Amino acid sequence: MIRTAVFRRVVAGFVLVVALVGLSAQSASDKAHIDEVLRGLNRGRSVGQVAVSPDGLRLAWIDFGRDGGIRIAPIGDITKAEPVKVGERCSESDILWRPDSKALAFFASCGDAKQADLYLSHLDGQAAVRLTQLTGYTNEPAFSPDGTKVAFLYVDGASRPAGALAAMKPFAGVIGEDGIEVQRIAVADATATEAQKPQQVTPANLHAFEFGWSPDSKSLAYTAAEPPGENNWWTAKLYAQTIGASAPEVILAPAEVAGAMHGMQIAVPRWSPDGKSIAFIGGLMSDQGSTGGDVWLVPAAGGAARNLTPGRTSTPAWIDWADADHLYVSEDAAGNDQLVLARVPARGPAVFDAPVFNIPASAGDGRISHSLSVTADHSLFVFRASSFDHATEIYSVQTGKTEAGKTGSGSTVTTLAGLTQLTHLNDGVEAAWGKSESLSWKSDGFNVQGWLLLPKNYDPGKKYPLIVLVHGGPASAVESRWGAGGGLNAPAFSALDYFVLQVNPRGSFGQGEAFVEANRKDFGYGDLRDILAGVDAAEKEYPIDDKRVGLTGWSYGGFMSMFAVTQTHRFRAAVAGAGISDWQSYYGENSIGQWMIPYFGASVYDDPAVYAKSSAINFIKRVKTPTLVVVGDRDGECPAPQSFEFWHALRDEHVPTQFVVYPNEGHGFVDPAHRRDVMERAVDWFARYMPE
Repeated sequence: MIRTAVFRRVVAGFVLVVALVGLSAQSASDKAHIDEVLRGLNRGRSVGQVAVSPDGLRLAWIDFGRDGGIRIAPIGDITKAEPVKVGERCSESDILWRPDSKALAFFASCGDAKQADLYLSHLDGQAAVRLTQLTGYTNEPAFSPDGTKVAFLYVDGASRPAGALAAMKPFAGVIGEDGIEVQRIAVADATATEAQKPQQVTPANLHAFEFGWSPDSKSLAYTAAEPPGENNWWTAKLYAQTIGASAPEVILAPAEVAGAMHGMQIAVPRWSPDGKSIAFIGGLMSDQGSTGGDVWLVPAAGGAARNLTPGRTSTPAWIDWADADHLYVSEDAAGNDQLVLARVPARGPAVFDAPVFNIPASAGDGRISHSLSVTADHSLFVFRASSFDHATEIYSVQTGKTEAGKTGSGSTVTTLAGLTQLTHLNDGVEAAWGKSESLSWKSDGFNVQGWLLLPKNYDPGKKYPLIVLVHGGPASAVESRWGAGGGLNAPAFSALDYFVLQVNPRGSFGQGEAFVEANRKDFGYGDLRDILAGVDAAEKEYPIDDKRVGLTGWSYGGFMSMFAVTQTHRFRAAVAGAGISDWQSYYGENSIGQWMIPYFGASVYDDPAVYAKSSAINFIKRVKTPTLVVVGDRDGECPAPQSFEFWHALRDEHVPTQFVVYPNEGHGFVDPAHRRDVMERAVDWFARYMPE
């Protein structure tokens, strides 16, 4: 604690010093061009969450366009969309249909109020009814199957969003005991005519993460762990609890079972329609909210869990029961998104049909990772989708021909694997960046996939520099998705005429659980070989200047940017965002320490060598690559001391470096000015050290 407290006092002044460091490598005209490019990246209208009515007749979505708000339309003709009446100056989120399709619930904050409450609209032209009086953070509402209740995640009196991405509170008091904020499951009366306080149904000594209703609307299945939640998600257990009961029953404790689920993470609990089983995603996961693994099934009363997808070469990320014997599974599949139907036999693994769709795009309804909105009879799925080459629109896909699922004059069959395009919000919108290509190559016997963005003004007769952008995680994946977002991003570099390679190396989702687990106890070695092999593959296909190859990334990508420059001189410049330079010191500094043991196999105190071999700081004398280092001062996932240590070492070794700390930022930056500044500095850094 002394070390961290001293560091924060140093950084408080250091931020002011760095803020005075201007971008000096480029002329005023160059900077004006960069500014123009960055401002022009986020083209088109953005779509928030989408939700199809259970009867398949109507569609609701959150429109981030000029008009904003919740829109609702007949699914056969989206051009007839109308706004849902809520109140004055409202911001809505988390829309969900009542099971009878006659009402829509959602969270909204109206007027000057910052607090979101639960509202219910009967879609009759009258203002929505406020159901709750809340004083905290809310997330992921779900109707009970009988439509009388809405459950949601709730942190009463929250000072920050739940999870480790948000800026951590400044350290004060008794650490690990004072000021702990616990996320519980709350239940609101969906038949109420006036606002009420919800019933918090899960225990105060359990931090809940995800949940699903039982088919009789009397119980909840949920994942939870002892507080603090941002640290203990990786040790969560699966519970079942009857509403009104004082305590839950443990259904599965991964730390206490043998076999493939031992010590693994669990997500997306879903009760079977017959009430006999609970399905979930289980596997090695590095981050809460980045879900992937195998599909598992456990008796609802407890017992041995069964792996339904052993040896599968794609990564299930979301599930939904079609009936008591079938599950729909949404997956990462070697860079693509796909939906498949699986038959669940009484014994053994699931039997999969051919994919309902498999698209080189990112698909989802805007809730949790890879979730899709679906009708009650599972004949129609609706979701938003986009790719590097196609701006976001709302699409549907039919699994069976039904009257409810018919589409009308407002719909168009697209080239995205036969999907039906329901909206035309971005007709004529063109990307500000270059074309994309999915590349595949072999590395140490593994099939590896990555996405290559071409320079915006690509001329095959010229050579161009390459930026390698490594994703976070490591258990996540780069998908083809529209938009530049903020901070370090591939479309921005492409728009400035770089090739950009985004690799999904071992440890990533998309190639099955064995591929995800292939970088355990091996950070920076096999995965780096996969990345370097990807650079070779790209250079064989395209005119890339091998003397102008740069490296960047955030989180795990920040670690890789720090570590790779200690192992190879292939990269002429690097930008390390929220990185990790010393796994041994990191073990005692971060707020999410439980994630490391599944990857490293033991604590740093039991096996320091496995942490040391992947620590860039132990190889620092090998570094020659100029490296820019950036981080938020309240990052709990990859604390700022890790970046400070790396920068300090580079400076002592006389390697060109610069360190920028951003005030009041956590692991995921929220201030648009800071996100933009990161990108501007990165562009300047690569231009300075990778000149033509």
